[in-house]
Amino acid sequence: MTDAADAQASLEAVLKDEIIRMYQDVADNPEGDFHFYHGREAAELFGYAPEWLDRAPAGAVASFAGVGNPHERAGLQPGETVLDLGSGAGLDAIIASWRVGPTGKVVGVDLNPSMCLKAQAHAAATGTTMECHEGRMEEIPLPDGCVDVVISNGVINLSFRKRRVLEEMYRVLKPGGRISITDIVSAKQLSQSIVNDPKLWAS
Repeated sequence: MTDAADAQASLEAVLKDEIIRMYQDVADNPEGDFHFYHGREAAELFGYAPEWLDRAPAGAVASFAGVGNPHERAGLQPGETVLDLGSGAGLDAIIASWRVGPTGKVVGVDLNPSMCLKAQAHAAATGTTMECHEGRMEEIPLPDGCVDVVISNGVINLSFRKRRVLEEMYRVLKPGGRISITDIVSAKQLSQSIVNDPKLWAS
């Protein structure tokens, strides 16, 4: 590897640890002070239906840390298979499970194995089920052409290799599948000091 590649790999490893730490903190201490919207306040701001939030487990709602509402345009249908990329504490996966029904399937992927367990427990508390796999969005641990819809909420911006993430999303989609994501996009080039700060990347 070149020195530049070594430096990026090192920064990616630090970033992974910071992402796990920060979003674990949101899940464990949802009443904490964070520099981004989270919890029910954020979900309501982004247009999540109050009845969804009332029906979902309180822990899943309190730990919500998305940046928008991927359900507005997902058009989920009964029987579909959905991948929730960066599933966190499971709110989006739970809502997707309600919409695809008992003949459908929801699969989550998250960096943090403890978040997968939390998401599955939250889903079970609502009478639904979801699979959750520990994994990176740059290497989605699913076979080719296995999902109808990919949803994600504020996670692609956390990756150094966004093109690779998009390639992976298209790889796991069935022919004619679709993507519904919400994310953060910068309209200008970020300074090197921001690029090199894992805390800012992770937020």
